[in-house]
Amino acid sequence: MPEAVKSYRQVQAEETRLRIARAARTLFAAQGYGATSIDAIAKEAGVATRTVYSAFGTKREILSLICDQWLSEAGALERAEQVFAIEGPADRLRGAAGWLTNLYAAGFDVVLIFEAATDESPETKALLRSKLAGRNQVMDAMIASLEADLRIPLKQAQAVYRALAAPGVYQELVDESGWTPEQFEKFVADSLHRQLL
Repeated sequence: MPEAVKSYRQVQAEETRLRIARAARTLFAAQGYGATSIDAIAKEAGVATRTVYSAFGTKREILSLICDQWLSEAGALERAEQVFAIEGPADRLRGAAGWLTNLYAAGFDVVLIFEAATDESPETKALLRSKLAGRNQVMDAMIASLEADLRIPLKQAQAVYRALAAPGVYQELVDESGWTPEQFEKFVADSLHRQLL
């Protein structure tokens, strides 16, 4: 019986953490990371302030979970593996464009939260750098897997992909100019093909 109670408590605790993270994501997107207080997150989530502190400790830990949830919902790792399995270089570049588009379409609000949080504490900056480094490693590996087919040096090719993946590009074309994610994906794929192969 104690095991059942323990696992029920663990499930409850996890559900509370997720509810807090959802509330924080909404507030971070609407008000900004820096302007959102732990008290406001607690109120939005319908829990006591001390519950937020005991579940996370800091806003930075909430932000970390939000990022992990976003990557999981987007199927980032599974989709990256699918891209690496694609045979032809042009098709693999299209897959890389699709991977990026799916990532942004699944949670561009998280990308913008990260962008806005870069002015925060050194610890928050370090967290953001580590999360961004993971994304960049996957992107660089996708391009490196095509090194034999590239018409420009590998480092330049990787920089082209990262430049097209800059959040401002997606924001300008999709959010500001009304492109569909499919149009953005085609633009990235065509640009990569033209520049790299």
